[in-house]
Amino acid sequence: MSTKKRDGSDNHNRAIATNRRARYDYEILDRYEAGVVLTGTEIKSIRSGRVDLRDAYARPQRGELWLVNAHIAPYAAGNSNNHEPRRQRKLLLHRDEIKKMTATVGEKGLTIIALSIYIKGHVAKVGLAVARGKRQYDKRRAIMEKELDLSARRSMRSVR
Repeated sequence: MSTKKRDGSDNHNRAIATNRRARYDYEILDRYEAGVVLTGTEIKSIRSGRVDLRDAYARPQRGELWLVNAHIAPYAAGNSNNHEPRRQRKLLLHRDEIKKMTATVGEKGLTIIALSIYIKGHVAKVGLAVARGKRQYDKRRAIMEKELDLSARRSMRSVR
């Protein structure tokens, strides 16, 4: 009986979709990783990369955490029993993490947003963040700092 050596290839994360707008609109305070309860056609659609997290956030309800507004497109090869694209999906976290996040979100101006969705091993995971919304002047300052950093890098490149 031969034994195969595992190469650890299923330990890596394969990013499916990221919410790039979140880092611009929110100040990230804390990060979490959560599993998602999905149907068969949803995981197939996620694996094919047909996910949009632009307006996705998590909402605590009765001691559970639910992913709201995440758009998972209907599976192309699915039948009439295909899933609803924007349905609420239950998130799987430890009870202590849910209590901590719920208490934190109870503060003024904080929310739980979805940063990314990825495949870890054979399971779909969602990267969550407790975040505070940025004001308009904060966004302008971030753009200005980014442009100044970019121009400084360009000038350093031209000096060499």
